Amino acid sequence: MKCLILAAGYATRLYPITENYPKPLLDVAGKTIIDWLIDDIDSAGIIDEYVVISNNRFYEHFLEWSKAKLQRITVVNDGTNSNDTRLGAVCDIDFAIDSLGIDDDLLIIAGDNVLDFSLVTFLNYAIEKGSSCIMRYFEPLEKKLSKSGVVYLGSDDRVVDMQEKPDNPKSNWCAPPFYYYTKNDSRKIKQAIKDGCGTDAPGSLVSWLCKNSTVYAMEMPGKRYDIGTLESYKEIKENYRGIK
Repeated sequence: MKCLILAAGYATRLYPITENYPKPLLDVAGKTIIDWLIDDIDSAGIIDEYVVISNNRFYEHFLEWSKAKLQRITVVNDGTNSNDTRLGAVCDIDFAIDSLGIDDDLLIIAGDNVLDFSLVTFLNYAIEKGSSCIMRYFEPLEKKLSKSGVVYLGSDDRVVDMQEKPDNPKSNWCAPPFYYYTKNDSRKIKQAIKDGCGTDAPGSLVSWLCKNSTVYAMEMPGKRYDIGTLESYKEIKENYRGIK
C-alpha cells in the first residue's frame, strides 16, 4: 500500500510564515505536522512507500526533510509556483500516480492536519471492509457545513452521495481529508477527471466514486485540528498534546 500526502498547497492564509516555507513542515509540539502523521501511520507496518506531492516552490524543503526520515519517502514536484496555477488535489493525485507508475491500494491524506487519534484505526476499518473508505464527523453548525464536504449515508455506513460546500446541506456529516482507495478504484481516477469530477478539493473524487463504486464512511474517533490561520496555529502549538 502507498500513502500519498497532499502537500502542494500554498497556505496563503498563514502568510507570512508559509510564504516561503511549507505548512506541513511547521512545528507542533516538537515535531513537524507531517511527521506526526507519518510516524503514526507507519506504526501499522502496512505502508511500503510514502509519496509527498509538493509544488515547485517547496520541493527542495521536502527533499531536505525527507533525508532524515527512516521510511521510504518519495517527493514529487507538480511544477506549479503559485496558488493561482495550482493543479488541484485530484489532479495532483493523478500526477503522482502517473509520475511513479503507481498501481496499488492508496491511503491519501492532507499533509497539514493535526489529529489527536491514530489513523491506524481508519486503516484497519478500510482493510476489514475491503472497499474504498473515508471518515466522517458530526458538524452541528450549518455555516461550517457549507464550507466542507458533506456526506450522505445509506445503510451500513455506505456513502450514497457527497457534496463539496453545498448551499443547503441536508446532512451533518463532514468528511475530513483522509481517504482509502482500493487498487481497482485508484485506477478510475482518470475516468473521474474525464467525466468532469471537480479537481480542486480532494473530496470531489469521493462524490464521483460513490456513484461508481462502493465507499464506506467510518465515524472519526477523535478530533482533527485544521491549521488555517495564524491564530489557530498559535493555539494548537500551545495546546496540542499528541495522539491519544
